[in-house]
Formats: sequence, structure tokens, C-alpha cells
Amino acid sequence: MRDILEKLEAKRAAARLGGGTKRIEAQHGKGKLTARERLDLLLDEGSFEEWDMFVEHRCTDFGMADQKIPGDGVITGFGTINGRLVFVFSQDFTVFGGSLSEAHAEKICKVMDQAMKVGAPVIGLNDSGGARIQEGVASLGGYAEVFLRNVLASGVVPQISMVMGPCAGGAVYSPAMTDFIFMVKDSSYMFVTGPDVVKTVTHETVTAEELGGAMTHTGRSGVADLAFENDVEALLQLRRFVDFLPASNRVKAPFRPTADPADRLEPSLNTLVPDNPNKPYDMKELILKVVDEGDFFELQPDFAKNIIIGFGRMDGHPVGFVANQPMVLAGCLDIDSSRKAARFVRFCDCFNIPIVTFVDVPGFLPGTSQEYGGIIKHGAKLLYAYAEATVPKVTVITRKAYGGAYDVMSSKHLRGDVNYAWPSAEIAVMGPKGAVEIIFRADAGDPEKIEARTQEYREKFANPFVAASRGYIDDVIMPQSTRRRLCRALAMLLDKKLENPWKKHGNIPL
Repeated sequence: MRDILEKLEAKRAAARLGGGTKRIEAQHGKGKLTARERLDLLLDEGSFEEWDMFVEHRCTDFGMADQKIPGDGVITGFGTINGRLVFVFSQDFTVFGGSLSEAHAEKICKVMDQAMKVGAPVIGLNDSGGARIQEGVASLGGYAEVFLRNVLASGVVPQISMVMGPCAGGAVYSPAMTDFIFMVKDSSYMFVTGPDVVKTVTHETVTAEELGGAMTHTGRSGVADLAFENDVEALLQLRRFVDFLPASNRVKAPFRPTADPADRLEPSLNTLVPDNPNKPYDMKELILKVVDEGDFFELQPDFAKNIIIGFGRMDGHPVGFVANQPMVLAGCLDIDSSRKAARFVRFCDCFNIPIVTFVDVPGFLPGTSQEYGGIIKHGAKLLYAYAEATVPKVTVITRKAYGGAYDVMSSKHLRGDVNYAWPSAEIAVMGPKGAVEIIFRADAGDPEKIEARTQEYREKFANPFVAASRGYIDDVIMPQSTRRRLCRALAMLLDKKLENPWKKHGNIPL
């Protein structure tokens, strides 16, 4: 028996060593942690239960029969984060460059299947050179098996990808189908075709960082949600982020008791909106002042900055926030902001997370680039997402809500549950000046008449009371009481039940 136990321990030691000391040192030399060190940081101490430690690849071509390492380049299993169950896989770049073999893929699929059965999030730590070339089509088949699980798990359990190294070729499509993608600056990148192929085909000279680095995907393409400075910060922030999410679509998001009173007043909000309707203000200040303890986890802060999305808590309950940002493009909706917010709204709806929307939107961004780029269909994505959502929806119009953008931003007509407006709200088809220039075109040469008509239009429509008189606004509230009113509305909606008509699935305007 002792011999067997010693043999077991030797096998475990070999698996824990991965690609060996030399390759571990090379990983550290790049400023990166090893796959096991990452799991130690991510999961609660002593909670990790590893599966398939002894799995090896089955390839015999190109000398691979003599190169077998237990675990085959990925560490899989389950553990807890702040006491809550999660399933994880962490690719090990020290073993065959983290490349994906058939056996490697089978390990990932096993934990994903189990996560769906028990209802727990899946977190993937990606650090891989891509498909294992020696295995040919078997490796590609492995990728497709993982992709299928990503699709089947979508909307069932939260899926999070933390890209902590290379992620290229077909490998990028698994993170792309997960709910959130986080990256690490200077050490991670994602692209379908690498710089060498790009140079050969299009004659463009570009570095891996420029083509698919963290800053490219968080600021330009919108593929990734956040970029972190290093592995340690990334994993600690991931622990914080998971606390906002439910375990599955069958349960509510975790409640966290707070010392922040639900009826707290915030008098400074009374002066947040400037008297000049064309002057910007920071909508993020409003979010930070109404959430519990000022704790707001913003997503995609460097992409489509004219809209803000992220998670906070209201009276201990996680809530998704969507807010126009008047500081950027006057808060107009455009292609990127519509896509960004629509996907976030759909995630919240998948996982029973209430949505609070702060509105200050003068309309959709005009211009040929927007029209040629398909703003009609992209704007419809946000409209579709809000209309389809059955979770509690509470909306506050702080200033402008003009035209179709008023409808799109979680209006009462899209089944908004509670719709509030501040006294500074202006709800109209368009701004007073533009409206008057159309209605009274004959008076265009008389500035005094136009000014008088503009003032008349402003008094008639540029306030919340016409909408309130029709029941489109449930109440006009004092800005300082926004937190109190939101907390009360969300408490009332806690057990809301609403179902859409039966269908296989809708056809969102992609």
C-alpha cells in the first residue's frame, strides 16, 4: 500500500510542477503567475477541489508519444469565492504553451457540464497558444465542444473569461461567447489572426499589443470589459465582481447587509444638474451617491463613454445600472453605446438582476458614419433588450429625454415598472429650439418671435408634467430623495412576476 501511495504522491507532484521549473521561471520572468498560483489567489484558501489531474493527451504523431505531462495544460475543478461555489479552469502556459488538445478540451467541458447541472458560475483563466497543431482536427473538434457548452450555458450560469496571456485564432470565440471578458495589460492579447498573417495578407505592420492588446479591446473594439494592471489586481477584482452575480438563472443575486440607510438623503444632488440645459455634468456622481457605500463596479469604462454600465447595490441587493453620460457626446446614443448597453441589459434580465436607468439623452447621434454603420439596427438592439426584459425596471429622467431615445431608455411604454423624473426633466420630441424652427418655419426671419415661441414650447413640453399627467411618469421626485425612492421601488418589485409570450426565442436585430 505504501508503494501505491508513494506512486500517487509522485504523480501529483509531477502534475503540480506542470512544464517544469525552467518554464515556471520563464512565466514569472514575463510578470505572470502560473496557472496554480492564479487559482490560489482567486479561490478561498483550501477550497479548491481539482479534477482530472492525471489526464494526458492521446496523440502519438510528431514525437508526442514521448511528451506526456499529467493535466495536459489545464487545471480544472471547483472551489469557492467568498464562500460561494464556482467552477474554474486555468490554462497552464508552461505545458505545451497551454495549447488545447482533445483531452484538454474534455477537461474544460466536464466542469462546464457540471456547473450547469448544479447551477454555479464558470470562470476561465485563459493563457494558451491556441490549438495543438500536432493533433490537427481533433484539437479543432475540442474547441467546437467548448463553444457548444458556452452557448448552452449562456443565460443559465454566469460565464466569465479572464484573459491572462495569449488567446489567438479559434480560441478567441470561447471568451467572446461568455458574459464578461477581462484582460491584463501588457501580458494578454486576443486576435483571430496574428500580426504576421495580417502583414502577409493586408501588408499592415502592427504589433500584437496594437492588434489585440488589453487597451485595444477595452478602448477601441469593445470586445473586453476591463483591463487590469497585473495578474494579482485582476484576480482580486474578479473576486469582488463575482459577489454581484447570482449563482444561476434560478436564484436571486446575493444579498449583502449594509450599514448605509435606505432612506439616506443626498442634498448635493439638488444642484447636480446645471441651470444651463447645454452644460454637461458627471452622471457617475449620481450613481456613486445613490448606491450602497459608494461601491460601483463599472464595466467598459473606456469604451462608448457616452453611456455608463455597471453593478452596484441598493439596500444590500445587487442592481444593474445604465446611465447616459452628458460629459461625452452630450449623452447621445450611438452605435457603440447602444450595443454596450443592450448586452448589459440582456445579461441582467438573464440573471434576475433589477435594472436602474438614469436618463439624460438628447437623441441619437446624427451623421453619415452612424447611418452607414447601421445605427437603426444597433439602436434597435437596446430598444429590444429593454422591451424584452422582465426583471424589475426603475427609471429616473434627470434632464433631457428627447425623441425616440426617450422611448428606448426604459420608458413606461417598454414595461418600465416605476418611472420617475426630476423637476429638471425635459420630455419632448426634440429640444425647444429645434422644434420651434420646424413648427414656425414662417417666422424664421424674426429672432424675437422665434425666442418667444421657444420659451412657450419650453414651458409647455420641456418639463416632466405633461408626461406625468398622462401617467408616463409615476412621480416627479426631489433629486435629494433619489436613493430613498429607488430603494422603496426596488423593495416593492422584489417578487415581481412577468412572463413573455411563449416562443423558442426572439429574433433580436443583430
